[in-house]
Amino acid sequence: MAFVKAHKSKAYFKRFQVKYKRRRAGKTDYRARVRLTTQDKNKYNTPKYRFVVRFTNKDIVAQITYATLAGDIVLASAYAHELPRYGVRGGFTNYAAAYCTGLLLARRILKKFELDEEYVGNTEATGEDFNIEAGDAKKPFRALLDVGLVRTTTGNRVFGALKGALDGGLDIPHSEKRFPGFNKEDKSLNAEIHRKYILGGHVADYMKMLRDDEPEKYQSHFSYFIKEGLEPEALEKMYSAAHEAIRADPSLKHTEKKAPAEKRTWKMKKLSYDERKANLVARLKAVNEEGDDE
Repeated sequence: MAFVKAHKSKAYFKRFQVKYKRRRAGKTDYRARVRLTTQDKNKYNTPKYRFVVRFTNKDIVAQITYATLAGDIVLASAYAHELPRYGVRGGFTNYAAAYCTGLLLARRILKKFELDEEYVGNTEATGEDFNIEAGDAKKPFRALLDVGLVRTTTGNRVFGALKGALDGGLDIPHSEKRFPGFNKEDKSLNAEIHRKYILGGHVADYMKMLRDDEPEKYQSHFSYFIKEGLEPEALEKMYSAAHEAIRADPSLKHTEKKAPAEKRTWKMKKLSYDERKANLVARLKAVNEEGDDE
C-alpha cells in the first residue's frame, strides 16, 4: 500500500492566514469580544459600555470601557491598591476586595455622569441579589460584564466585583447563579453565605483555623495581616467601614510625585575637541607613568 506524503505546497502558504496577535498570545477571547462590542447599526455609533474586571497577583483592575476602531476607550477605572485610602489594610485580591473595587468604580462613574444622587444603589451589603430600577429623569448606567479569559465558576472573584458594581448603582445584566451561596439543587441563593464572602468572613474563618491548628503556617501565610495588626475578628468591621468611606468620597486622588533630587541621564555626554584632547593626554600620561614604575 502506497502512502501519500503530506506536502504543503506554495499554494497552501499563499492562502495561510495567521490568527490575530492577541489570539496567538492567548490574551483575548475574540469569540466573546465580538459579542461584547458589536453594536446595532441603528444605534448610530452609540458606545457599548463594558465593565471590565482583571486580576493580577497583587491587584484588581476594574474599568468602564467601550470599543472604537482606533482602540478601546477607558472612561473610568478603579484599583484594589486604592483601598488602603478607605481603610482596607490587607487582602487586596480576595472576594471582599473585589466587591470594594467594583463598588468604588460604580460610584466613581455615576459621579462622573452626575447620576450618583439618583442611583444610590444598595447601601447595605446584605448578600441578596439586587437590580437597579430606572428613575424618572435618566436611565441607569448600563454596562456588560467582561471577564476576559477567567473561568466563570460559581463563587469566582469576578462576581464579587460584579456584586459591588450592582450595589453601587450600575445596571449590569446578570444571574444570581454564580454568586457564592447559590444552591444548584434548590436553585436559590443563600444571602447569608454571600454576605459572609462580601465582608471577608471566609478569610476570617481560614485565619482562625490556621491560628489554632497551624501557628507556623498562620505566621507565614498572614504575615502582612499580622504586621498591620489585623485580627480575623476585625475583618467584617473593616470592610463595612470601607463601604461607607467609598460612598462618601469615590473621587480619584492622584499621588504627589516629587522631582528627583539628581537628574539621571543614560546618554553619554558629547565631548568637545578640547575635552577629547585632554582625555587623550591624561591616558598617555598614565601609561607612561606605569612604564616608568616597571
